[in-house]
Amino acid sequence: MRLWQTVPPWKVDALITAAMLTLGVAGTYGRLSSSGLTERPLDPLGLMLIVVASLVLVRRRGAPVTVGVVTVGCAVAYYGARYPGIFAAGPALIAIYTAATLGRRRLAIGLGIALAAGTAVPVALADADPEPGGLSLLSGWLVAMVVLGEVTKNRRAYLREVEQRAIQAELTREEAALRRAGEERLWIAQELHDTLTHTISVINVQTSVALQTLERDPALTRRALLAVKESGKEAMHELRATLGVLRQADPDGPEVGLARLPRLVDRAEAAGLPVTTLTIGTRREVPPEVDRAAYRIVQEAFTNVLRHAGAASVTVTIEYAADMIELSVEDDGQTTTGTTDNGMGLIGMRERAVALGGSLTAGPRPGGGFAVRAELPTAAAP
Repeated sequence: MRLWQTVPPWKVDALITAAMLTLGVAGTYGRLSSSGLTERPLDPLGLMLIVVASLVLVRRRGAPVTVGVVTVGCAVAYYGARYPGIFAAGPALIAIYTAATLGRRRLAIGLGIALAAGTAVPVALADADPEPGGLSLLSGWLVAMVVLGEVTKNRRAYLREVEQRAIQAELTREEAALRRAGEERLWIAQELHDTLTHTISVINVQTSVALQTLERDPALTRRALLAVKESGKEAMHELRATLGVLRQADPDGPEVGLARLPRLVDRAEAAGLPVTTLTIGTRREVPPEVDRAAYRIVQEAFTNVLRHAGAASVTVTIEYAADMIELSVEDDGQTTTGTTDNGMGLIGMRERAVALGGSLTAGPRPGGGFAVRAELPTAAAP
């Protein structure tokens, strides 16, 4: 069936034309059938009617009305002249079938009625009752051609619909894949930004302390350098975890989340940033994406304090509400221009919150300092 569908339509029409012409001429001359009436020998006029009716079938798709009228007219004239055989009706039956497959139901029924009426006249005027078979079966063939044409039309429409749905499904899959790729690129960018900027900020602060205390306080210098080492180690761990996700492998170590907040606080305090942590409500398990986003928002807020606020203290408040987590990171340092613009850090924090169906606000506090507040729903994100 698939092989037949791959053949160009014009080749199919040419094959049908050749088959009808061969069957009409050879079958009639070979006396392979009988009309059931008193027949006269086939002469050039009868042969011409068979040839014309067969040849016009090459245009059966492009001009179904013309082809139908010609083939039915030739068949009526052929049997009206009492020429032999039933093959002369073949082209007319093909034309009726074609009209039905093209959705021209009225044309198909009209041609069938015309052919039935035209062949009924010589049957009615016959001197004797026609023999069984032959033209007496023509009405059944007419009905069969119309029904078969309708079935073929409906099947073709169904197959076209299936193909369209398959194409649409493929386009949808491609769009979904592109969307997922974009979301993954954004996620990677956010992860790398949050990890690297925080670590570099801590290292920058600690190296500054080490340079200032190198000669007068070797112990403090050592603590600063150990903090640099720990920050680098933590950054390497988080980068391996991110790359592990890209390789579709399990990250080496615990997932980033609020459970690691104490380590983040320790690093910030080692960098000279006093941190107070408050937890309101009963701590509970939250979806991994919410846990990760909460951790990253706090981490980025710490980074902004280290980079822009100067000497400051920070208060982190985590409130477990009924259906969300409310985060607040407030400092009492100096608010500079760098903390109030729409930098990549603030944009990344807001994108994380909005992606989960939550919200984030950031700006100067009325009494001085800077505040970051986020609401993260713990239900499934929309």
